[in-house]
Amino acid sequence: MTTEDVLQLTDAHGVRTLTLNRPKAYNSLTVELKERLLDALTQAAGDDAVRAIVLTGAGKAFCAGQDLKEHIGLLEAGDSAPLRTVAEHYNPIIRAIVDAPKPVIAAVNGPAAGAGAAFAYAADLRIAAASANFMMAFANVGLGPDSGASWTLQRLIGYGRALELMLLARTVDSTEALRIGLVSEVVADEDLPGRAHELAARLAAGPTAAFSKIKGTLSAAAQSTLEDALAAEDAAQSALGATADHTEAVRAFVEKRKPDFTGR
Repeated sequence: MTTEDVLQLTDAHGVRTLTLNRPKAYNSLTVELKERLLDALTQAAGDDAVRAIVLTGAGKAFCAGQDLKEHIGLLEAGDSAPLRTVAEHYNPIIRAIVDAPKPVIAAVNGPAAGAGAAFAYAADLRIAAASANFMMAFANVGLGPDSGASWTLQRLIGYGRALELMLLARTVDSTEALRIGLVSEVVADEDLPGRAHELAARLAAGPTAAFSKIKGTLSAAAQSTLEDALAAEDAAQSALGATADHTEAVRAFVEKRKPDFTGR
């Protein structure tokens, strides 16, 4: 494990775990942490040895969103950095999560609010600890959503529920999150790290080239016509049909054995 101060990186079994590491501040997002996270996501996406990514938090919280102490301090000092952070940090982080050519799992170990919750919404899969909860807190500080939450949240739980959570800034506990489809699984707090790694390792051993195309075609289809979606599927299948992973999977099926995927 290498420790990058506010961000911890751990590699095991093809899985890179990125741990937000400001537990005393509920892993709230300073400029430094946002920049480290963006760099780490970009590096993981381009590293062939990394076949799945887990994003989680240290301590009792996943991420409380923007560090408002730093935010107000910069505003009162006349620094324009807070006004640029959406374009410079949050938008690129969301793009890095959504566009990663490998699965991204959010292991939500505690409260997730604002941009922190939005990071989880942008992930491909979300597993929550029993103590986890989600809150769209933007209205409480006189702001609208950022970090892609206006796009991701309604696709997970529907427009009506998403609007309610945005307007009321209501906390959603893990039980409700599972019921409305915000997360796919809830486990005991102490079981979350192991379960997240187990799932990520399973994906890391899978056909990651196919996973990348699956992510891309679903994302495109969410904004396209049926004809465009059919064309995108055709292009993806043509490309994947020529991969070593596809040949290996078919051969393994015929030979009645487990395939050995390489991501190529």
